[in-house]
Amino acid sequence: MLSDDTRREAAAALAAAERDRRPIPPLRDTYPDLDVVDAYEIQLLNIRPRLAAGVTIHGHKVGLSSKAMQEMMGVDEPDYGHLLSDMALSQRTPVSAGAYCTPRVEVEVAYILGATLPGADCTEADVLAATEAVAPAIELIDSRIENWNIRIGDTIADNASSAGYVLGDERVKPGDIDLTSIRAVLHRNGDQVAEGRSDAVLGDPTVAVAWLARKVAAFGVTLEAGHVILPGSVHRAIDAAAGDTFEASFEGLGSVRLDFTA
Repeated sequence: MLSDDTRREAAAALAAAERDRRPIPPLRDTYPDLDVVDAYEIQLLNIRPRLAAGVTIHGHKVGLSSKAMQEMMGVDEPDYGHLLSDMALSQRTPVSAGAYCTPRVEVEVAYILGATLPGADCTEADVLAATEAVAPAIELIDSRIENWNIRIGDTIADNASSAGYVLGDERVKPGDIDLTSIRAVLHRNGDQVAEGRSDAVLGDPTVAVAWLARKVAAFGVTLEAGHVILPGSVHRAIDAAAGDTFEASFEGLGSVRLDFTA
């Protein structure tokens, strides 16, 4: 467990790394006593000033939602980060690769809430009842830690390595599609680079959303109507560079694209 002063020091180092696009050594090496509670507090220390400056919460993302990733990180549950209004990207506006440290992309089935979810007792049925629609999404992830050399404390403190997200235009009601068998294919500059199915996310991405609602309730947070929830990637992360064009196509759910400029 870290002191409050040390948590603030770690948060400031991450904020500077993001601002200057200069990744820092792993927090676990600099602060060997860092634990998960510290990491979430460090994350919030960097979220709160952005909210005070007028940025709003658009939703949350779930990370480490595959068993393979959890085993690699040595944990038995996912983690989460915030999606803020200044992280919302557009399919029609390219983003600068140089605005990030080491950007990567992940393909996800986004849940758009039409009603606020219950907290500690949230079930998968609650999630389905509250979800207005699902949509195709690409999450832009980035690590402010050198060489993506992360473990659980590093990524949680770093807002679960999230940097941005973009939604496609299609909207489908959850009752009109099998959320456990949506196949997605990702192309970079016209070449297929990844594919996966929605059940790669804990067997059912709805499970990840329900977990998130229960998890954040312990911090006094609710998943509210209008929020976008990214439950986790259907495939491994793919590196992005200046000039890259990504397009993800989903069976029964349309497509989404994200372009990078120099």
